[in-house]
Amino acid sequence: MNKSFSVKFLWLAAALLVAGCATNRVDWDARVGVFNYDQAVGELGPPDKQAKLTDGTTVAEWISRYNNTGTIGLGTGFYGGGAGVGLMATTPTYRESSLRLTFGTNHVLTAWSRQ
Repeated sequence: MNKSFSVKFLWLAAALLVAGCATNRVDWDARVGVFNYDQAVGELGPPDKQAKLTDGTTVAEWISRYNNTGTIGLGTGFYGGGAGVGLMATTPTYRESSLRLTFGTNHVLTAWSRQ
């Protein structure tokens, strides 16, 4: 495998990683008053936690767990009299976030928060 191909492959791998990390952000403020519980379940799946309050509102929470792979980079160095190019990566860490949606008695979104 020649050096030029290796470098191109590493750049391609890095570009795919960055593209894979991009997410579509939802404007939850715009959904308040128009987005309902059935739409939420259709889009997000069943909630991880849910509670019906005494006033008839429903609070549902979706928990996201994802892998944060840390730093990836292209490294060069000298090893035993020769030069080398390699890919560096850190140990993966796992993160968790939650989306809490509150629905009124008519099952329409009244509030949201992200933690």
